[in-house]
Amino acid sequence: MPERLQQILVYHEATKHHFHRYARALGYLDWASQPNPFRRYSGAPLIRLKKIPPAPEPLFEYGFIPGHVAPAPLDFDSISQLFYDSLALSAWKSIKTATWSLRVNPSSGNLHPTEGYLICGPLRGIGDAPVVCHYTPEEHALEVRAEFPLSTWRELTGDLPPCAILMGLTSIHWREAWKYGERAYRYCQHDAGHAIAALSIAAAGLGWQARLLDEPGTEQVSHLLGVFDPQGVEPEQPDCLLAVCPQGEEIKAQGLNSWTINSFTALSWQGTPNRLSPSQVDWSIIDEVTQAARKPPTGAIFETSPALPAPLPMPCREISLRQMIRQRRSAVAMDGVTTISSSTFYQMLLKTLARPGAVPFSTLPWRPHIHLAIFVHRVVGLPPGLYFVVRDEPQKSVLQAALRQDSLWKKPASCPEALPLYQLLEADAREAARQICCHQDIASDGCFSLGMIAEFEASLRGHGPWFYPRLFWEAGMIGQVLYLEGEAAGIRSTGIGCYFDDPMHEVLGLEDRRYQDLYHFTVGGPVEDGRLTTLPAYPDEAAPENL
Repeated sequence: MPERLQQILVYHEATKHHFHRYARALGYLDWASQPNPFRRYSGAPLIRLKKIPPAPEPLFEYGFIPGHVAPAPLDFDSISQLFYDSLALSAWKSIKTATWSLRVNPSSGNLHPTEGYLICGPLRGIGDAPVVCHYTPEEHALEVRAEFPLSTWRELTGDLPPCAILMGLTSIHWREAWKYGERAYRYCQHDAGHAIAALSIAAAGLGWQARLLDEPGTEQVSHLLGVFDPQGVEPEQPDCLLAVCPQGEEIKAQGLNSWTINSFTALSWQGTPNRLSPSQVDWSIIDEVTQAARKPPTGAIFETSPALPAPLPMPCREISLRQMIRQRRSAVAMDGVTTISSSTFYQMLLKTLARPGAVPFSTLPWRPHIHLAIFVHRVVGLPPGLYFVVRDEPQKSVLQAALRQDSLWKKPASCPEALPLYQLLEADAREAARQICCHQDIASDGCFSLGMIAEFEASLRGHGPWFYPRLFWEAGMIGQVLYLEGEAAGIRSTGIGCYFDDPMHEVLGLEDRRYQDLYHFTVGGPVEDGRLTTLPAYPDEAAPENL
């Protein structure tokens, strides 16, 4: 087995939670070293963006179906809105003497390891020359890290549409490791997936599209974003690049000029990154898996699956896409009472499917590798029990052979043909869901909860060890869809990173590493904490309504 792949598998096994032991962490919260949630680049010029409040349109459903929103022009206002609807602050919460911020993009423990970047050509309000900018949600502003010649921009993006921009994401692993220890690398990748989906959906609200440019290697991404020379002990690790342009434009696989990327190391980079904590704990296994998962430059990934049947037309709910985006919250507890209809349940699951062109999964260049094992608790019209969604239909026979042999594999009578949902077992699944999710009631007190099951070892052997974080990205993207679907249904969702990996595999009958559990989620009626006060995201805004 190649050494780097072995390192990935060692990390994955070492960071599993078990009934008899949890993955290694500090065991307590060292509040004196709590990381600053905001990275800033001292000395970098600051460009304040506009805060554009949500409007009634586009409607929520139209953000997930290309062609329903007229493309907005690429200008200062649209760049401002793209960040405001994807990576910005959404509110502040306060209780007694404690105050903390919330963001549009969710994060494990609200720790926010993900940093966002913009690379664009000359644009009024941004600059007369092409720039690389770091986004600071604290100010809803761009910090100009570097300018470069127009000729370099044209060489870099010569194969992209002329109005394209580039978005980049990085992760600061220490922000998560401060609380979660060795398992933090997983959570950083979940959060990167949430951010990819948030950017994709925000772009769709502007009539734009986002595509992952996954041909450049990790080192090349670091060159473009200016994080190739890490400073201090809290470096930003490069995650990915996205091309964003109007829907309908073709984004070629080989969209960037590799030679030009390397020239970015010679730019005059501005700004010094702030120190986030006075002290840190060294989790060497995170450094090791980070190195093992570094991606070399590759050709494009072309993985296709047979197209799923078109879903039946769903009612277009009279709710605002941008309002749902900005009011998204993570539930901290479920009420154990709220129910949803089977039609609402089906609509949520249909949105998680990677149909051709469907947002946000059209952002990814690979076929689906994540499937959903669902514990149904309170869905009117469906018996409680264990269900399964096959998100890549050719995998069905392999999954049938791998999962528990007493599975029914029965499609519910009311289930739309376009939804590959199957009942495996009829039973009260609440206690199983609670125990699997580290004995947390939130997994059993919702309408349903689920585990995201990845086609694991074959994916890593087929593509390479660098595909490991991408499996978590796909899971995080599914989670972001469920977050927004929960809001649209008038309930709430939350991601669950603490679960017992192998016990979940035992529930499903999985016996090897062909499939692995990568993320859990719960959806239901939230219990609100009346002690909390909600404050505006920014001082010049009104307080959020209905939150």
